[in-house]
Amino acid sequence: MSSSSSSSFVALILLLLAMIGKGQGRVDVRRIPADFSIGTSTSAHQVEGGWTADGKGQSIWDNFTHTRADRIRDGSNVDKGCDHYHKYKEDIELLGEHGFDHYRFSLSWSRLLPTGRPDNVNRAAVRFYHGILDELERRNVTPYVTIYHWDHPQVLEDELGGWLNESMARVFAEYARFVYEEFGPRVRTFTTINEPYVNCYFGYGTGAYAPGRRQPGLGEYQCVHNQLKGHALAYRIYDRDFRARQRGRVGIVNVCFQYYAKYPQQAELAERAFEFECGWTSQPIFGPEGDYPEVMKKTIAEKSRREGRNSSRLPEFSPEWIEIIKGSSDYFGLNHYSAMLVEELPPGLRVDAVDVQMMTQDADLLKSYDPKWPGTESSWLKIVPEGIRDVLNSIRKKYGNPPVYIMECGTSDGNGLDDNLRVKYLHSYMQQVLLAKKRDKCDVRAFTIWSFLDSFEWNSGYTEHFGLVQVDFNDENRKRTPKNSMAWLKTVLQSRQLLQPISLLPKFDELKL
Repeated sequence: MSSSSSSSFVALILLLLAMIGKGQGRVDVRRIPADFSIGTSTSAHQVEGGWTADGKGQSIWDNFTHTRADRIRDGSNVDKGCDHYHKYKEDIELLGEHGFDHYRFSLSWSRLLPTGRPDNVNRAAVRFYHGILDELERRNVTPYVTIYHWDHPQVLEDELGGWLNESMARVFAEYARFVYEEFGPRVRTFTTINEPYVNCYFGYGTGAYAPGRRQPGLGEYQCVHNQLKGHALAYRIYDRDFRARQRGRVGIVNVCFQYYAKYPQQAELAERAFEFECGWTSQPIFGPEGDYPEVMKKTIAEKSRREGRNSSRLPEFSPEWIEIIKGSSDYFGLNHYSAMLVEELPPGLRVDAVDVQMMTQDADLLKSYDPKWPGTESSWLKIVPEGIRDVLNSIRKKYGNPPVYIMECGTSDGNGLDDNLRVKYLHSYMQQVLLAKKRDKCDVRAFTIWSFLDSFEWNSGYTEHFGLVQVDFNDENRKRTPKNSMAWLKTVLQSRQLLQPISLLPKFDELKL
């Protein structure tokens, strides 16, 4: 080959590589932008323990695990749990050592306000949460604070009926005001309520979660209705009375799976599934017209009429409430884990209402999984990285490209410290998020890994392991041991590069599941 031919050949190769890099983002997608925050997360009930320590009141989950242990897979509770209440300094030291940008944690309503109302403040609890903020500040980790993560005081369930009572919205707003006053000068990112869909469906529909009320087709709709009102009231309080001096942001966190039609000729079913889950709690806030998705309103109203009811099982918002709720979030808080297939629900088929896959009867959809999708320790969680990019693009298109903060994304992994499955999951999902941000121009600003510690996973107890850090629950001191994923994340955070390409990691079928 002549020198001129060689030069031309090299130039061609370089051009092809440049085109490949431009087309696939193989170079650019590795770089993590300076303004893209990476963190990890917990919730109060799942990690704190100290269930009666220093004046804490009883939460609905305390009551549920003690009175209905048969609904927890291993019969466990969180009386001590991870004991984060006493070990938070050690935990936050780990966060700082590994270079996380932010830490998302929740406040225990029953710890702060044992009677649920701000006329009875537990000052020991206030000091505890200020202690967490002190340690985060010392370690240069930004706090993201969730005001309510499913654990309201049992007294409010007993006195009001919890979220089935509209009064609960105003009680929650009073609690939020207290939080802003006490912690707002130190916190710039608040979440009002975590996942109304999941909380209400399992807590008031199927009864699988606390408070354990089984009112399918009614309870979950009334609960979401009141949680959206409570969220909006809390947002308006911040907007009116605190924003000017605290200069923070307030939002809500919604869960959004990605849905794909099982059969190509039924492509419209994926849209229906999205609206009955993500759209249910997102459309009233982020949709241009507010209110619930039209497909939900029409479908449930028609079913209610055929059932002989005088009104729809899906409550209606007044025009005044539509305006209060619409626009009541400074960002779109997204929790995303996996994807599912959907098909038409066969006529006459009734699926067990407690099945975690369901909440499909009103949508007339049957959910399933593609057998090609790799599994995890959790039966409901399959690894489908492209799903998170598709969800981010749906949010961009439907809701005007709001700022998105991914507040939970992660996987269970039963391989102990050798959690290479988790590394591969996080690498592939973060890659898709960066593609959505850089290539699709989705305004996504944060990625938060669930979870920091192995912890109590609701009705699964301690049988599923989502933590970056292993906790020895047989050790009285609850020994912490960082897993392989923490070491990998440390290199990613220090270099600001999405390191370790998937090709260098074990294949899914080589991992012990």
